[in-house]
Amino acid sequence: MTAEKDAARFEYLRERLESLRQSASLRTLSPRSHAGLSIIEPDGRELINFGSNDYLGLAAHSRLDDLDLATGAGASALVSGFTMGHQQLCDALASLEQTEAAMVFPSGYAACSGTVATLAEEGDLLLSDELNHASLIDGCRLSKANRFIFAHGDSGAVKHRLEKERGRYLRAWIVTDGVFGMDGDVAPLNELCELAERFDANLIVDEAHATGVLGDDGSGLCAELGVKSRVAVRVGTLSKAIGSHGGFVAGPGAVVDYLINRCRPLVFSTAGSPLTIHAAKTAIESFSREPERRQRVRLLAAGLRSRLEEMLPGRIPCTRVTGVPIIPIIVGSNATALRVSAELRLRGFFVPAIRPPTVPDGTARLRVSLSAAHLADDVDRLGRGIIEIVSSLG
Repeated sequence: MTAEKDAARFEYLRERLESLRQSASLRTLSPRSHAGLSIIEPDGRELINFGSNDYLGLAAHSRLDDLDLATGAGASALVSGFTMGHQQLCDALASLEQTEAAMVFPSGYAACSGTVATLAEEGDLLLSDELNHASLIDGCRLSKANRFIFAHGDSGAVKHRLEKERGRYLRAWIVTDGVFGMDGDVAPLNELCELAERFDANLIVDEAHATGVLGDDGSGLCAELGVKSRVAVRVGTLSKAIGSHGGFVAGPGAVVDYLINRCRPLVFSTAGSPLTIHAAKTAIESFSREPERRQRVRLLAAGLRSRLEEMLPGRIPCTRVTGVPIIPIIVGSNATALRVSAELRLRGFFVPAIRPPTVPDGTARLRVSLSAAHLADDVDRLGRGIIEIVSSLG
């Protein structure tokens, strides 16, 4: 096939990309260098990074201690890629989550999508929050269960659906993020636990943005809200507060063993690198050794959120839990979000503009992610900058 024919064949893709560009929705990759808490833009500009999910400031820390570890696992976990280091990490996660067992996945996306798709089967009812992470949404789509999407955080809608239809299904599953990554708010887990118990349903909670930050032990929102023993299946990531790479599932031994045997993203993926596995294990060990990291990021987040809520009323989504290190500032249009992000760059801050389809149409926003490694003065200057720029929008 000639280059001319190739061009003609994929002209429709170019037209779609142009449409995205016209609506300020086009995304491109920009190679950046990282220097501690800063990122270096392609033009050499150094910016303080407020776009990373490195909530505890562990991602940039070397935790290998000059160990002689392989860079790759070489095979899937079930073939030969599961090492003693993997088992030690699984044990540490099960201990942190206070569950019978845990299993590590090659990514958080694989853990979420694979778990939901595998456990919720034909003949089951699956209820999912409309603002769940894409990995949970894709898991629901891959599942053969009958799916129902409920309005964000609407436990009343869950109750109504269970009252109406629970008797028609063998099993029922309620799937939700714990902390919602684009809104910084939390799921009504107390209410959902009550419904799960009343209607004999199973609750799956994604702790990705809560692990390491919430709960006295750093295990997440379930611990923060006192429902840890009531949520049997919890999924999470190793790539945010843990500062490494991969995902995990923690729960009853039968659940974990079934996933090991039937979860395709786990069975058919190469196991995580021993380097990242070791880094994750040492990070989890630091939760109890360095609680000040968790305390600091929550203090920084609570202070900045309070200030922005006061000065920019109506633009900051509410949250029921203080100290969540995600603070969105809703500005409306895609173009406005890009402009505010660009103006913050000029002031030395990297704050990403989040646009549809990541968030609903008309709710483009700036998303501030805080880290225990941020300096209070830098957070203060960021707050002043956001208030000045967004207030000027009218």
